[in-house]
Amino acid sequence: MEWATGNTRIEMIVRYVASIVLCNLAGLAGSVVTVTGINSWYAYLNKPWFTPPNWVFGPVWTVLYILMGISLAMVWGAWKEKNPLARTGLILFGTQLALNVAWSYLFFGLQSPLLGLAGIIVLWIAIAATIIWFWRIRRLAAVIMLPYIVWVTIAAFLNYSIWVLNP
Repeated sequence: MEWATGNTRIEMIVRYVASIVLCNLAGLAGSVVTVTGINSWYAYLNKPWFTPPNWVFGPVWTVLYILMGISLAMVWGAWKEKNPLARTGLILFGTQLALNVAWSYLFFGLQSPLLGLAGIIVLWIAIAATIIWFWRIRRLAAVIMLPYIVWVTIAAFLNYSIWVLNP
C-alpha cells in the first residue's frame, strides 16, 4: 500500500479523485441512452421476476463506479511505482470500462437485448481478466472490483432473461 507525504500525498489524492471522476463520467456516458430507453421501449418489455426496480440502478452504479475508481487509483499508483504489471492492468481496466459504456448503447441505444447480451458477456470476461490481473498487483484493488462483477453477473442474467422473454 502506498504511503504519502507532502507532494506525493497531493498526487495520490489527485489520482484517486481523477480515477473516481473518470469512472463516473463513463457511467454518465452510458446513462445518456439508458435514461431515454428506460421510459420508452424498455418499459414495455417482458421482464423476469427478479428485475430490480428502475430506481435501484442509479445508486448501485454510482457506488460501483466509485469502487472502480478507487481500484483504478491503486493500480495507477503501482504504475507510478514502476510495477511492471501495472501497465497491462491499466489497459485491461480501460478496456472493461469502454465495454461497460458500450453495453448501454448496444442494449438501450440499439434497443437490442441480443446485442446487449453479447456485449455483457464480453464485458464480464474483461472484468474477470481485470480482477485476476489486479490481484497480481494489489489484492485490495481486485477485491474492491468484486461487487462490480457480481452486479454485472446479475445484469447478464437479467439481459438474457429479457432476450428470452421478448422473442
